[in-house]
Amino acid sequence: MTEAADTNSNGLGSRRRTLVLRLATLAILGVAVAVVWVTHQFLTERFTESTRNRSELRLALYTGNLMSELQRNSVVPLLLARDPALTGALDKGDYSVTSQRLIMLQGELGTASMLLLDAEGRTVAATDRNRLGTSHRNQSYYVEAQRAKETVFSAWRRETGGYGFTFSRSMVSEGKSRGVIVVEVDLMKYERSWAGFADAVAVVDSEGHVVLATEPRWRGLSVEEALAVRDPPSAIERALQVTSDWTQAQPDAWLKGEAVMRTEARVPFRGWRMVMFSRYDSVRERVNAFLAMEIMAFALLTVGAFYLLSRRARLQSRAFQRESAELRLLNARLKREIAERERMQQNLAVAEQTLAQSSKLAVLGEMSAAVSHELNQPLAAMKTYLAGARLLLQRRKPDEALASFQRIDDLIDRMGAITRQLKSYARKGGEAFAPVDFKSCIGEALSMMEPQLKPRRVRISRSLPRAPVMVMADRIRLEQVIVNLLRNALDATRDVADPRIEIALSAGETATLTVSDNGPGITDLDKLFEPFWTTKKPGEGVGLGLAISSGIVADLGGRLTARNGEGGGAVFDLSLPLLDTNANAAE
Repeated sequence: MTEAADTNSNGLGSRRRTLVLRLATLAILGVAVAVVWVTHQFLTERFTESTRNRSELRLALYTGNLMSELQRNSVVPLLLARDPALTGALDKGDYSVTSQRLIMLQGELGTASMLLLDAEGRTVAATDRNRLGTSHRNQSYYVEAQRAKETVFSAWRRETGGYGFTFSRSMVSEGKSRGVIVVEVDLMKYERSWAGFADAVAVVDSEGHVVLATEPRWRGLSVEEALAVRDPPSAIERALQVTSDWTQAQPDAWLKGEAVMRTEARVPFRGWRMVMFSRYDSVRERVNAFLAMEIMAFALLTVGAFYLLSRRARLQSRAFQRESAELRLLNARLKREIAERERMQQNLAVAEQTLAQSSKLAVLGEMSAAVSHELNQPLAAMKTYLAGARLLLQRRKPDEALASFQRIDDLIDRMGAITRQLKSYARKGGEAFAPVDFKSCIGEALSMMEPQLKPRRVRISRSLPRAPVMVMADRIRLEQVIVNLLRNALDATRDVADPRIEIALSAGETATLTVSDNGPGITDLDKLFEPFWTTKKPGEGVGLGLAISSGIVADLGGRLTARNGEGGGAVFDLSLPLLDTNANAAE
């Protein structure tokens, strides 16, 4: 009886221990499944968002590089259209050194290639001499440049595949189009660089066609057509990928049979968009790493539970401590990643604010410099007239003093007109055009420069026709240009022993004013009309006079050029169309 009771007691205890072990195992498995599922959902969303943010940052970098290349090449046709060597070659039909000129400019400007087309669309100069003589008469960049008066951008399909991108501009000489300058932009180099850092990148134009892509077969297609080039995987292939793809979110698209994330960014150029497709490999690997650690932890916990139930209870506390340490480590790593992401977002916001502020300060500085340069001359003249009026009043000559005050009033009106004109330097003028006598404008400019000419003892020789030379212009702006030319000549002869300035006005096919001096001449003719370029000492000039004057003359329909005289010194030629009296009478 005693042995039977002991046997029953041992069997009951064994069954209880087995039941406890089974319940503990089921509880551990249930907890493990729940924790792994919750962790999977949380980490998948977190890492997917992190991957999307990195894709957006990379898109912003790619977009900035693309815009920088386009903006840098967009100003090249404007510079070349004002190149005297190129316009002179088109006028004379002499292209012996024009290709060499373009090759030299290509090295300085860093463009892909350049073409100079004559009025018939034939290539007369090129950085690639193999293209000389080819006809581009029917190309869009030639036709649109002939119609427009500004730089034209064109994107066209190449016969060899891909797209070509060009900036073109009409070469205007004496009011007529003599040809077209074409600057080709190499944007396909970005396809090669993008292919090394991203799975797939495409640039879509405003019509929805892919113009740049890391996948060559996508060019010319829409994004949906490009994605359909390769079909999604079959049901069997998807079944084989269940194990690796279950950790990812719902895919945006399929690329090469794999689920990818789609990220888009707007390119601020002609309605373009940039689309990037990123695989979920990084998300899958990171989530799987965390899940593997959790499964390993639960496996160790299960083994430890069996070990603790069969051995000693004190080892259970050590297992709990080890688990707590692992969880704290995971928590610390997660917090560091969250802090790093927030810091990146703050740095991006600060960078955007700094860029906006820098742009505002740059615009403010340019406007301040322009106002200071244009108002300096009238202020100096007003100071002289005020001193003269004070002396005339002391000598009891009120009538002559009133004449000085009238001149000051005219100068005030001139200053007001200058400040109004400063607002229109970036756009075409023409609202205040009227028939103007070129001779009287020269006289007014000399009268305005009289306070500066008197103390210098400069010999000024004038060669003017007897009859009026009528042109259609804005009188204030034309006088402003003449004053700038006289002031530059006066500054150039400052260190000359016998300073001389010659003013000559002729009326042929155009009205041409020539202002020459016997100074040291011009050292760099290419940069002469660039804004803020000057050879004067700091505080004596800001380099805006000739740039503004060139823009004014262009608005008036004329041309301002510079050269060095045969005997030294600078020579400026200002040409304006003569007034067509017959056309005015007909109107």
